[in-house]
Amino acid sequence: MKFTINRADLLRSLNHVHSVVERRNTIPILANVMLRVEKDSLSLTTTDMDLEIVESVAAKASATGATTVPAHTLYDIVRKLEDDAMVEISSTAGDTTLLVKSGKSAFRLGCLPTEDFPKMGSSEKFSYSFALSADDLRTLIDRTRFAISNEETRYYLNGIYLHAAESGGVPVLRAVATDGHRLARFEMPLPDGAKDMLGVIIPRKAVNEIRKLIDEAGDTIEISLSENKMKFSFDHISLTTKLIDGTFPDYDRVIPKNNEKMLEVDPAIFALAV
Repeated sequence: MKFTINRADLLRSLNHVHSVVERRNTIPILANVMLRVEKDSLSLTTTDMDLEIVESVAAKASATGATTVPAHTLYDIVRKLEDDAMVEISSTAGDTTLLVKSGKSAFRLGCLPTEDFPKMGSSEKFSYSFALSADDLRTLIDRTRFAISNEETRYYLNGIYLHAAESGGVPVLRAVATDGHRLARFEMPLPDGAKDMLGVIIPRKAVNEIRKLIDEAGDTIEISLSENKMKFSFDHISLTTKLIDGTFPDYDRVIPKNNEKMLEVDPAIFALAV
């Protein structure tokens, strides 16, 4: 494997994928990013067994191949290179090291075999598929994620509950999060393909990762759903996450009905006063 890539392109992709990797790992391969070169494309993959990010970026390949190297170490090296530098990365078949060269700098990183790298979403069959605009998904997350619980004992509250519902006889896509003290609910028109979709709980880590990624996303995000996994795809990035296996509580029961006392305030003035 041998390729040359612009430092800015490589850094941007590593910045997207390396945050999935936990700093402390009992399984060494999970600390690594898998680099796969095919034709003029470099694919980077990281996973923690519950969440996987795959991103493709243009690269000039001299020889195809694949290997895995420590994600945080490679990110730190690339981050400290000069802004407009070109980076040459190479390894030979059966070699246990990766050579990273740029200008007068050269680094050797230890590799682990790609056969040990876990695969999450490659063979998954998704039952539902629909599209949301980046703005809609960003709003959905921002309006609810602050209420996600951090209490690990009630693990079914450690995410956003997403499901199809009805509001005033109109089908909607509804997101709900609660920590037992406060509850956030947000809904939008039900997108095509989401009718009768399963109610799913998206884990907090996946919510935070997709929120960071969509700041640089294009207009549309494709969402695929199965019984235990969810996939977000846009541009040259895909994020696949396992869903929380649990039953979200009946949140409608805790929302007060038939309120007699209603107060309407200007949100900007109210926020300023608080």
